[in-house]
Amino acid sequence: MPGRARTGLLRMLPLGLAAAYCLWRRLRAARQQLAAIPATEATLTIDSEQAIVHASAAAATLFGSTPEAMRGMPLGHFILRDLRSLDHTPPFLDLTQQLRLSGRRATDATLMGRRMDGAMFPLEGSLMAHSDHAGAIDTVLVRDISARKQVHEQLARSFAQLRELSSALQTIREEERKHIARELHDDLGQLLATLRVDLTLARQHADMTAPLLGQLREMDGLLVTAISSLRRIASNLRPRALDEGGLYFALQRLRHDFLLRHAVHFELLADEGDLVLDDERSTAIYRIVQEALTNIARHAEASRITIALHRIDSILAITIQDDGRGITDHDLEKAASLGLLGMRERVWGLNGSIQIGADNELGGTRIDIMLPMHGATPPY
Repeated sequence: MPGRARTGLLRMLPLGLAAAYCLWRRLRAARQQLAAIPATEATLTIDSEQAIVHASAAAATLFGSTPEAMRGMPLGHFILRDLRSLDHTPPFLDLTQQLRLSGRRATDATLMGRRMDGAMFPLEGSLMAHSDHAGAIDTVLVRDISARKQVHEQLARSFAQLRELSSALQTIREEERKHIARELHDDLGQLLATLRVDLTLARQHADMTAPLLGQLREMDGLLVTAISSLRRIASNLRPRALDEGGLYFALQRLRHDFLLRHAVHFELLADEGDLVLDDERSTAIYRIVQEALTNIARHAEASRITIALHRIDSILAITIQDDGRGITDHDLEKAASLGLLGMRERVWGLNGSIQIGADNELGGTRIDIMLPMHGATPPY
């Protein structure tokens, strides 16, 4: 029983020798940990009081100091929990939690390092712990991630610019759709309507023969078909209900048209007063619901659909549910899922949040969207 023997030996040694022996054992444990780490790694070994027992040459260089100068200093002097620790260096209550180490990577730069000259820099690290009867020895591996953070910031700016571009392209496309739909309805639609009136007058001519009358009837049928096709195309480009009655009536019309083509139970839960919005939000929400219904019709094989739109303070909450075959994580990550990508881009363009996943209530797919109505930040 070597552990008990060592404990008994410590009791028999004088106090000073016992302390020296404990320190020797702790340093030996630290050396054993450091032996398994490449010399180029920046490591800090600390005791149970979080005082630095040993600093590698790489760590000393990282913090702009020397191993000798760092020895005995508190860890909190070099690794800050947050920027509020600049004026004082209180001890960390839980190293694993506060430093967010324990093998996890703090790539979000919530950890800050401070060099001896006071310069701040982001870092990440991992923790190795060793305990024995003499106390705890922890070895912290730290890495300067300033360059990585700069790359992340550049990527974030690039993504923001891409989203702004996507939003601008969406706006331009909607304006083009609106313009083409208006041209089709006002110009070509009016011409076809006038042509049908003239055709009706020609059929009433006194010397009209039976063969010619039959041919004129066929022409009238073709004109009716052309006018119906024109209205359908114009409506697909830009629903007139959206301009004439607003979002609420446009969604009601969308529901009506969907039920004409699909035998499902379709509930649209909304209050007209909650959907009095500007054109940008009205168009985006209409397109989102339209795309969701297209996906349901193509893939879900659903028999029940529920769409709810409600105001919660300055947030518009949208929920789209179906009882179809559901959606998998693989489906969400498909590069060909352009419809889902378009929905996300529209939501993000309005500073909103969107979640797509399985629906525990109906058993199919559920889409939850939160859109700020007055520039507010949505809850995530």
